[in-house]
Amino acid sequence: MEKIQRKEQLIKDIQELLNSYEGVQKTSINPDLLGFMDEDTLVSIIDSLLKQKEDALLCDTVWLERFKKQNV
Repeated sequence: MEKIQRKEQLIKDIQELLNSYEGVQKTSINPDLLGFMDEDTLVSIIDSLLKQKEDALLCDTVWLERFKKQNV
């Protein structure tokens, strides 16, 4: 039973990550669609989403630094 709860939490985490982007319509994932995946795959999806967020943040930071230098 613990394994099922872990997968459910991973699926919930994926949905929360997808919904953490501002200005993007909320996403609802049917757990049955991801339920067939093993934990390693779900964790890999989470890692990928976190990397995308990190990359976007880095791009935003670079852009803000350039903007700041131009307007000083």
